[in-house]
Amino acid sequence: MALPIPPNPISTIDPEAPQIANATPISNTNNPSSSGPAFIAMQKVKTNLVLRSKWAELNGAMGDLGTYIPIVLALTLSRNLNLGTTLIFTGIYNIVTGAIYGVPMPVQPMKSIAAVALADPTFSVPEIMASGILTGAVLLVLGLTGLMQLAYTLIPLSVVRGIQLAQGLSFALTAVKYVRKVQDLPKSKSLEERNWLGRTSRIGRRVKNVVFSLPSAFIVFVLGVILAFVRRPQVVREIKLGPSSIEVVKFTKHAWKEGFVKGTIPQLPLSILNSVIAVCKLTSDLFPGKDFSATSLSVTVGLMNLAGGWFGAMPCCHGAGGLAGQYKFGGRSGGCVAILGAAKLVLGFVLGSSLAHIFNQFPVGILGVLLLFAGIELAMASRDMKNKQDSFVMLICTAVSLVGSSAALGFLSGMLVFLILRLRDWTKGKPLSSFWLRGSPRL
Repeated sequence: MALPIPPNPISTIDPEAPQIANATPISNTNNPSSSGPAFIAMQKVKTNLVLRSKWAELNGAMGDLGTYIPIVLALTLSRNLNLGTTLIFTGIYNIVTGAIYGVPMPVQPMKSIAAVALADPTFSVPEIMASGILTGAVLLVLGLTGLMQLAYTLIPLSVVRGIQLAQGLSFALTAVKYVRKVQDLPKSKSLEERNWLGRTSRIGRRVKNVVFSLPSAFIVFVLGVILAFVRRPQVVREIKLGPSSIEVVKFTKHAWKEGFVKGTIPQLPLSILNSVIAVCKLTSDLFPGKDFSATSLSVTVGLMNLAGGWFGAMPCCHGAGGLAGQYKFGGRSGGCVAILGAAKLVLGFVLGSSLAHIFNQFPVGILGVLLLFAGIELAMASRDMKNKQDSFVMLICTAVSLVGSSAALGFLSGMLVFLILRLRDWTKGKPLSSFWLRGSPRL
């Protein structure tokens, strides 16, 4: 028990008594260590990682797994991607980006590179890593030179919304596919219609009612892990404790060439539009006052891939869909993704690549539930179009992106239609200043 503190003999200030200079507490401003750049940076990191609500932030951390797990698992099973290394590096990325930005900034696999790797058997780990490193280098240069910020300023809001709407609808359609049909993730194919909660109809109905009544993404994810063991109890014997060995990838000239032509070129438009520009705009929408520059996001994506690509970590970027998903399920601070990053680090060091045996039994339909709500949240960002012209540009961009399965084609189509409409307005006597300023993203 603590002893009582005796009262201060000088409890009041006597105007006639001599004043002691050090009677008042010493201000922290007199301490150089408490006002320097390092101290300010540490205070900012602490503020960015503070959890707004423990359960809501934990719930939000699961909101991006609908895209992360299927892509990483498919590449692990089909192309021998080092899952342990990927978990360790992406866990570090999550913690660092959470500390820097103070919002649930997602870390997602680069989808175009993953799609090429799953479709082309000759596109193996060296080609995947080469394409990620080259993509990261280009984004880093665009960020450091200020060209990415210029692009963010000039690209119309309606085109950005079109890309977001297309990505949101794509997530929703993929989610429905995950729920309705059995998935062969290594081949990226849908098989027959699934009875995804079991063969016994009575049990299936009961479990289905429980699953769809759960409000929490965290509980849904835990349920998926439990079902993975129920579906195949032998998976316990396949688990090996200890991290996977981290090795430097051996590159050849052929790997660099194939990686750039087949991976980097199709990935760049998606990374620029969805990983940087759309994320900047969505962040300002969801978190007023948190207006991040396109330069900073471009630099962090570049540094992530330049750091992990040499060791076999899956090429990663930010993504508007992941941000929308984590926000939808309760993520509000950098602590949300820091929790996810810490979990990845633990799994990467404790289980390593053997975790793939568990994820291979994970019910993909449950991931579809998470992905569906992430897609809806992202698509809803496009509801702020206030006139017919901007809505038309957005829908053209969305339609071409979905039909052509390419954000680059959608972007080019949207920009072309936007220019035609603005030129028409200009010929009708409208001021030239409205040519770009109307509908452009705010910084």
